[in-house]
Amino acid sequence: MDLDAARSYLAEHAHAVMVTRRGDGGLQSSPVAVTVDGEGRAIVSTRTGSAKERNLSRDPRAVLCVFPDEFYGPWVHVEGSAEVVRLPAALPMLEDYYRRVAGEHPDWEDYRRAMRAEKRVLVRIALDRAAGVTG
Repeated sequence: MDLDAARSYLAEHAHAVMVTRRGDGGLQSSPVAVTVDGEGRAIVSTRTGSAKERNLSRDPRAVLCVFPDEFYGPWVHVEGSAEVVRLPAALPMLEDYYRRVAGEHPDWEDYRRAMRAEKRVLVRIALDRAAGVTG
């Protein structure tokens, strides 16, 4: 599958499972909401200290399986190298992420407070491989 086609799919479908590597080499999976930033990277929000944040800080390889709301139907698998962006640099990226996934927030200052209180980080994945069934 073409990476641009995969990016288009991710921009329209937010439900995904992210797979990362544990310290012992085993796999860890987490349900996430994903979208694509303005530079074509897959982006996900998570908390500092989460398994995926710890795993990606040690080993940046990430895999996402993205699927529609109905679960069955077209899906996309993407792989790439992740970067974890921490607060305070992550805050404007987290706002962009929210807008892309859910639209405008009713109270951006409340959103910013929540992101700081939850110690949120933004994971950016530079995609280098894609596969799936979209048709």
